[in-house]
Amino acid sequence: MKLFASASDRRRGILAVVAVALAFVALYLLVHEYVGFITDVEALRAWLRQFGVLAPLVFIALQALQVVVAPIPGQVVALVAGYLFGPVAGTVYSLTGVLIGSAVAFSLAKRYGRSFVEDVLHEDVIARFDGFVETVGVPGLFAFVIIPGLPDDAVCFLSGLTKWSLPTFIAVISVGRLPAYVFTVYAGGELASGQFRSAIALIALVVVASVVGYYKQEAVRDFVAGVEPRLPF
Repeated sequence: MKLFASASDRRRGILAVVAVALAFVALYLLVHEYVGFITDVEALRAWLRQFGVLAPLVFIALQALQVVVAPIPGQVVALVAGYLFGPVAGTVYSLTGVLIGSAVAFSLAKRYGRSFVEDVLHEDVIARFDGFVETVGVPGLFAFVIIPGLPDDAVCFLSGLTKWSLPTFIAVISVGRLPAYVFTVYAGGELASGQFRSAIALIALVVVASVVGYYKQEAVRDFVAGVEPRLPF
């Protein structure tokens, strides 16, 4: 059975495996060094409270930054937010950051045009999703962004090249991205509460959905593009 559809998919897969391995090594070193402090949730939250409003603002800024720059998956930041701030506040902070980052990406593309987007995004992503974003309507965009693992950050930039308004775009993004972030933030809260089984189950659910979404993104794109014109709204 052929695992990868192309050489570029194989390279992306290898890079993803290497990135995950490095992340686990870094996490191990961090936990090994600070395990006592990190695992004492109340002590960690008490330490954060000394920063006042700056603590949630830092997380909101980090979540926004990952949309525009994409150094780390947004779900990783959401997991940490749930661990530190709890499921309700963590969801609010994570979604606020995502919406700010999405609005910035959309507005930058709207302001500086296609040449800017081509400088920011990989040409392969533009080739695969440029026409898709241009042709699907609001229901199509919603169906696309609700599935984890798809290049929704790139879609934020590409959406800025369409005739969509910022309020319409943000409304779709806020609803479409909410489920995955709720699951991930809640998993972080469960970790903080010592409910490891439920936390691992939720994380596994999001990871599996992200992996399937990533490797089936072309199929999802084609399905959404084919179904959206038939919708009555």
